[in-house]
Amino acid sequence: MNKERESPNTFSCFRDFYPYYLSEHSNLFCRRCHFVGSALTLIALISVISLGAWGYLLTLPLIGYGFAWFGHFVFEKNRPATFSYPFYSFLGDWLMFWQMLTGQIR
Repeated sequence: MNKERESPNTFSCFRDFYPYYLSEHSNLFCRRCHFVGSALTLIALISVISLGAWGYLLTLPLIGYGFAWFGHFVFEKNRPATFSYPFYSFLGDWLMFWQMLTGQIR
């Protein structure tokens, strides 16, 4: 991909990682794909729990990551941070979702 940004090999904490994570989501449409994927994942999770359809839990990552990765490959044109930093990226997804939901991030 043509927009690879340099990142440190490791981050000492999530607080150090999150600014890097946000820099990897500078494109508005990529962020919107993340938001839609996260929102649909929450709706699907609530549905799975309320219906007791536990077999569908395995589809939740496909929903969330499918939308997010589409945003990266089509709009952001970079490699998702999930591939290098899976745990911090998971946390970053939900923090960015919350900040978008509350208007802290456009």
